Amino acid sequence: MTLNSPETFDVVVVGGGPAGATAAADLARAGRSVLLLDRAGRPKPCGGAVPPRLLREFAVPESVLCTRVRGARVIAPSGRQVDMPIADGGFVGMVNRETFDEWLRARAATLGARRRTGTLAGLDRDADGAVRITLRDKAGEGASIRARMVIGADGARSAVARLAMPDDPPPPSVIAYHEIIRAPEPGGAYDPLRCDVLYQGNVSPDFYGWVFPHGETASIGMGTAQDGFPLREATALLRKRAGLADAETLRTEGAPIPLKPRRRWDNGRDVVLCGDAAGTVAPASGEGIYYAMASGRMAAEAVAVALDTGDARALATARKRFLKAHGRVFWILGLMQRFWYSSDARRERFVSICRDPDVQALTWQSYMNKELTRRDPAAHMRIFFKDLAHLFGLVRP
Repeated sequence: MTLNSPETFDVVVVGGGPAGATAAADLARAGRSVLLLDRAGRPKPCGGAVPPRLLREFAVPESVLCTRVRGARVIAPSGRQVDMPIADGGFVGMVNRETFDEWLRARAATLGARRRTGTLAGLDRDADGAVRITLRDKAGEGASIRARMVIGADGARSAVARLAMPDDPPPPSVIAYHEIIRAPEPGGAYDPLRCDVLYQGNVSPDFYGWVFPHGETASIGMGTAQDGFPLREATALLRKRAGLADAETLRTEGAPIPLKPRRRWDNGRDVVLCGDAAGTVAPASGEGIYYAMASGRMAAEAVAVALDTGDARALATARKRFLKAHGRVFWILGLMQRFWYSSDARRERFVSICRDPDVQALTWQSYMNKELTRRDPAAHMRIFFKDLAHLFGLVRP
């Protein structure tokens, strides 16, 4: 492959995380010529939680999980703890992003996608309308390839979006930081089958901190949109409170996490975004793996239609379908984050609400199925009035 004779693909997918790897796998399975371009380096900070629906929908075997979590514990600013067990044998799967993402990329390659390590350096167009993509490898050497379509799955600060849609600014984001530690032996405060979530202003002034088990390791981290907030110091405080200050640190990572979907996902011609590049991270929870893979599949389907029909308007269907399926959940979670995370006093009341059995049942049902559950309308009504009571201070937190 040289600058004078670039190879042409139906689709080049930039970014090999869950979104990009899913898009590449789906397109390769459908017989398209696909190049999956991924930069070498560490995975982004991520708690690693995946719902059972992800395993079913994307044919991910349970053997890829590093553990199955049976519940969560939320911790208020006062230190009060509320346990939220998952009833009826439900679970939250946990993955190590370093191995999970590679498993997804390897599956795409098995299905026929070509893999290449490098970074995007430029996007131009040839006289015939094909996209010419300039790459850089780790040694700084350049190369050029061509594509009929490009899928940008290269993170919150997407180079694809910046080059293809320069007038469309990215959404606001939080900066997430975590430390991967060697998990302690069972016993003590650490529970290898439980996720801990801390709603405490000195750990995060506007988001939350977490301790998520990953089998032999654990992810301890936090996120914030507040400029200048001391991420490492806050994480050190979190580790101390979790009794994990002396655990061996294996690696550290930081990255921006988008707070809402982008206004546009495509350039109306030959580029469409998915995953963090498109802003598909759930507000309040910060959950992104399932939504990344769902958006990657929708982007792949939109690209396939555009290739078959020659109508670039099909690219816009990826965002429309995603928001139709998940927009209401994102809207509700966004309201919840803006209100309940805004002060420690409100966080205290939020954790108090989490004690409610109706809240716990509906939370886990919605999470595991990735949709707002419509079961038990009486429970929804009870939660509504309980929330109003907390909102107006009619009950003690």
